[in-house]
Amino acid sequence: MSQLQPLVLVVEDEPSQREILLYNLESEGYRTCAAETGDEALMLIEEEQPDLIVLDWMLPNVSGIEICRQIKTRAETRNLPVIMLSARAEEVDRVRGLEVGADDYVVKPYSVSEFLARVKGQLRRTRPASVGQVLTYEDITLNAETYRVMRGAETVKLGPTEFRLLSTFMEKPGRVWSREQLLDRVWGRDIYVDTRTVDVHVGRLRKALKAHGGSDPLRTVRGAGYSLG
Repeated sequence: MSQLQPLVLVVEDEPSQREILLYNLESEGYRTCAAETGDEALMLIEEEQPDLIVLDWMLPNVSGIEICRQIKTRAETRNLPVIMLSARAEEVDRVRGLEVGADDYVVKPYSVSEFLARVKGQLRRTRPASVGQVLTYEDITLNAETYRVMRGAETVKLGPTEFRLLSTFMEKPGRVWSREQLLDRVWGRDIYVDTRTVDVHVGRLRKALKAHGGSDPLRTVRGAGYSLG
């Protein structure tokens, strides 16, 4: 019943550094994808919709600073966390990285354990269920570590897919998720599932949440998708 793990995009043109980053992230259970240039990174952001970006400052053609600026000025990606990697350790460089919107700044060489802790810290903010946080919405509580859901004093019995759906909704209450976005987040891009399957599982989730009474917390937005609240 595990949460689909966050997808981390690594943008690093140096092969050995890129492989080290990918190895350590994958060892922690994260899904990964990689880009060597800024242009490739922007394309992958649109195609893969990663949950976090690890971005090297020194890239060919377009710098990591410029890529970060573009990410943070676009409405659809401005909330995407970016961890900037750089050999530049001066305060002025750190400030510049943070001023263009980087959420964190890690100086090379870095401690792997510290780097992974920073990754987890950023994901705790944007994908809390994926790092075992307890989520609450009105009278619903979801414990991502024990895979237990409560509504009021009653236990809500959910299948694996319904659990992942609920955790996705509870991470961003009020956000309207399209069926395609839910397929990517809950089932993963590598698995082909018909969009109508989403409707079936949302229906099961609704039934489970109302099993002991209470109103339906899920909202169907005609022509758009579903949201919690």
